[in-house]
Amino acid sequence: MADPASYRPKTSDIPTDPGVYRFKDPYGRIIYVGKANNVRSRLSSYFVNPNTLPPKTRTMVHAAAAVEWTTVASEQEAIQLEYTWIKEFTPRYNIMYRDDKSYPYLAVTMNEKFPRVMVMRGDRRKGVKYFGPFHPAKAIRETVDRMLRVFPVRTCSAGVFRRAQLADRPCLMGYIDKCAAPCVNRISEEDHYALAEDFVAFMNGDVRPYLRELEQQMQSAVAELRYEDAARYRDDIEALKKVFERNAVVLPETTEADIFAFAEDELEAAFQVFHVRDGRIRGQRGWVVEKVEDTTEPQLVEQLLLQIYGDMEDTERIPREILVPVLPENPEQIETWMAQRRGAKVDLRVPQRGTKSQLLETVKENADGALRLHKSRRSGDITARSAALRELQEALEFDQPLLRIEAYDISHVQGTNVVGSMVVFEDGLPKKRDYRKFNVTGDAARDDTAAMDDVLSRRFKNFLKEQAEAPEMHSGELSTQEEHSEERKKFSYPPSLVVVDGGLAQVNAAQQALLNLGIDDVPVVGLAKRLEELWIPGDDFPMILPRSSQGLYLLQRLRDESHRFAIQAHRSKRSSSMIASVLDEVPGLGEKRRKDLLKHFGSLKKVRQASVAELQVVSGVGPKLAQAIFDTLADQSASKEQGKLRS
Repeated sequence: MADPASYRPKTSDIPTDPGVYRFKDPYGRIIYVGKANNVRSRLSSYFVNPNTLPPKTRTMVHAAAAVEWTTVASEQEAIQLEYTWIKEFTPRYNIMYRDDKSYPYLAVTMNEKFPRVMVMRGDRRKGVKYFGPFHPAKAIRETVDRMLRVFPVRTCSAGVFRRAQLADRPCLMGYIDKCAAPCVNRISEEDHYALAEDFVAFMNGDVRPYLRELEQQMQSAVAELRYEDAARYRDDIEALKKVFERNAVVLPETTEADIFAFAEDELEAAFQVFHVRDGRIRGQRGWVVEKVEDTTEPQLVEQLLLQIYGDMEDTERIPREILVPVLPENPEQIETWMAQRRGAKVDLRVPQRGTKSQLLETVKENADGALRLHKSRRSGDITARSAALRELQEALEFDQPLLRIEAYDISHVQGTNVVGSMVVFEDGLPKKRDYRKFNVTGDAARDDTAAMDDVLSRRFKNFLKEQAEAPEMHSGELSTQEEHSEERKKFSYPPSLVVVDGGLAQVNAAQQALLNLGIDDVPVVGLAKRLEELWIPGDDFPMILPRSSQGLYLLQRLRDESHRFAIQAHRSKRSSSMIASVLDEVPGLGEKRRKDLLKHFGSLKKVRQASVAELQVVSGVGPKLAQAIFDTLADQSASKEQGKLRS
């Protein structure tokens, strides 16, 4: 890896104008493109002390071997040039949005002599009109089937079309009147093209003229006693109405908006968008992006808008209104850029209240679900899990495979109700029956390092004790009978790897806790909060796993799960301690009766709501004790109400 000082330009040589800069690797490939209102100020920030840089940025500047820049006249030009270069060079350290699935679109090939209606996925083609995306795919097929009743545009492939021309006989769609059969000259080239234009106009929302025309034709047929024709027009009207009404009206009919929301973690972000046209949700689309640099929410939104609308060839599809959860860093410039592409004003804003704000929350829920689904699919992939375990083993240079990994975390609020968590992954999957929580008290609760020492010491003291009681059980050698035995000890199995939350100080303390017990064959690593840094005891510098590493993803899941379990245990303990403190004030109420009360009523709230007679139903609670419980809880409630009134 290169030393950034070896290619750092002189500060005086860097202009202070707006511009775009490019970092290149030793082979001349562009690995990062960025823009700045002041190029000198921005580039100087990359060449400070490397230890003060975020992990991803530090990795990028060490991977680079040169930096270049181009100045422009305005921030607007910088936005356009940055987008152009990102699209052209696809730099590895820039954010690149990819679809979270392949969405089907309804396409009309207006660039052909005889336009064709088709369902397609993948790259866009110039001159083709696209509608959607549709999800599920069944929805688009039903739409096409209904539309062809009224607009019988060609749907066959080029090969089928040519064969029909040679045979002078249409295909099945022509015989069932769902194709105007231009292949056998049932309709002229001009009329068929006009039919395709009507199809496109209807899909764009120009619905009412076609419905009115069909209704007039139906009425005329009825007046002339042509009931079969009237029935056909009636069915055509019903088909078009079903297409038009497929999506419920969620906003005023004049609304044209794209509504974006996202969910993220340290490594990835999932974006979702609802396309609202004529007040209806006409389509939905999603992207998943790897966060290859330390990126703020405004930066994520800015890069999304640049890539999505920059790649949109049919700029008429850019709506009048774009709603986002947070504004990009340069909202005015982005708004101007999109307006130039659309050829009309674009309103970029964050909805604060009303129906649009509620719809944004719905999009956010979809983004949350998309991120969870993306992560669960990766974790459920046995190939990915195997690759993750193998990559970690190779990166840490272990001889033995990582069959069992234990991760530890500490949770508390200002040093109170301290709880430690132990989560277990075997073969890359959570083994929840082996999860454990540890209540930390006394001197061990003074800070996270002491708490981690206490948790690890207790866990491995139990391991040594159970190992001594069953000396025939060796590390990792479990019979099928032992593995499924109900009498299996809780801490009998040593992990292949211990992961603690924190940096060098925490990992050194964790290893020392094991050494104090005489355990020197269980490796320990520390996982820094941002996850990119993997600390190994005794090393002065962290290990940076590659961005594409499945091992890094596995470590993220370990961290998230241990953190979740620690918080859950902490909340449970805090809730129990609060309940205990409330009931402790009742004279004559011991710990056993307190537990009996909570078990019988289910919660402290229901105990408060119980009458004296209902309290006496609990075993061991007589009239005197029941009255004391009732009076104490009533006094506490009254005190709370008075406190609220005073505040």
